[in-house]
Amino acid sequence: MINLNFIYSEIFICLAIMILLIIGVFKKNSSYLIYNLSILSLFVCLALILNFPIDANVELFNNSYKIDYLSSFMKILLILSGIFVLLSSSKYIQIVKINKIEYPILVLSSITGMMVMISSNDLILFYIGLELQSLALYVLASFNRDNILSSESGLKYFVLSALSSGLLLYGCSLIYGFSGSTNFYLIAENVNKDSYGLTFGIIFIITGLAFKISAVPFHMWAPDVYEGSPTSVTIFFAILPKIAALTVFIRILYVPFLNIIDQWQIIIVFLSIASMLFGAIAAIGQKNLKRLIAYSSISHMGYALAGLSTGTNLGIQSSITYISIYLFMNLAFFCCLFMLRRDEKYFENIEDLSGLSKNHPILSFSLLIVLFSLAGIPPLVGFFAKFYIFTSVVEQSMYSLAIIGLLSTVIAAFYYLRIIKVIYFDPEKEKYEKSHSIGLKISLAFSTIFILFYFIYPSPLIEIIEKINII
Repeated sequence: MINLNFIYSEIFICLAIMILLIIGVFKKNSSYLIYNLSILSLFVCLALILNFPIDANVELFNNSYKIDYLSSFMKILLILSGIFVLLSSSKYIQIVKINKIEYPILVLSSITGMMVMISSNDLILFYIGLELQSLALYVLASFNRDNILSSESGLKYFVLSALSSGLLLYGCSLIYGFSGSTNFYLIAENVNKDSYGLTFGIIFIITGLAFKISAVPFHMWAPDVYEGSPTSVTIFFAILPKIAALTVFIRILYVPFLNIIDQWQIIIVFLSIASMLFGAIAAIGQKNLKRLIAYSSISHMGYALAGLSTGTNLGIQSSITYISIYLFMNLAFFCCLFMLRRDEKYFENIEDLSGLSKNHPILSFSLLIVLFSLAGIPPLVGFFAKFYIFTSVVEQSMYSLAIIGLLSTVIAAFYYLRIIKVIYFDPEKEKYEKSHSIGLKISLAFSTIFILFYFIYPSPLIEIIEKINII
């Protein structure tokens, strides 16, 4: 008999989706109720994960589904991010008129797919989780049907994501054909260094996953989708899929294919270097804040991949630390973006921040903190994130990767400082509204405090992540 205790969170969220759908169909004007119930469902889901020991090591369904320290920690990150995203964007979806019953249900469906991806220990299960996540994201990207940019971004994401999913599936089938199994442990036992089929399978899977985290050269969808999608969807795109995709990267590279690291390491190093440099340079010319953060996220994923390319536990831990810190920085940035509202209209260009400090000193200070942190200025949390990555890279004597990483950090600092200059030194514009939802204020306050005061007591996060040992 299979012990289902450890997957209560997944079972609960599936049941919650079905119940919320029924409520939405039978109860008129229930969009506000369903939105709040979705947030409550995520809180219950978080409680169910925390109810069981985080350091449990359980394998279910013939070793296809793995509950361990890595999956538990990443799921906690995922659910927390989901809660903050929904809390911060509650007012936005009402003003933009996308507060339909389907919206929070699609968010929950996508999170369910990501949870399956995080715990998957089998190629088939991983693919099921990926498609469950992607199908919901296709709809979310084009949710604002009246906006031509949103429709375009949804179509673009659908076409390119379908291509990447096809490549992934082809990679999975190659690996199955040459190893005789889809289970990660069994693949590891049957790995043959001389098998070109396996090598091509790994390349196709890495290509598909690189698309999901928008790593160069598979980034082409990100700027358009980030700009065109409703901001509440953009924040979702910017944070949650990255957590799931990074976990899958760790599982696939380090469980079945650790013995042939020499075949995939160079690919990850290339993706890392290309992403760091391209993201930093391409962001310089941007005028739209959402496009800028898209290029910024490309660069940041390059840093996370740099940690993964080391082939060590320390590298994995530094990448997980990086993504944990990165999501709080992104959350704070988008919270500030949600506050740029005037006459029921949202503003998202750099020039709209002109002289913000004169009329909105607290908001300007939050943005200052976030931008300095994204640039990696000490003693803010962004500095520590990059420090951990560079430490793991230098320990493996990968000096060229570390130098390129430092160079791209310096380039990126330029466009962050340009925004700060606009906020503090340009002529002021008309005031923005100051009435915001409590959820948005809580999300901004929490993330800003974390960014600002992390350096005082960094050890809890480090101690938790140090327990993750994959190798």
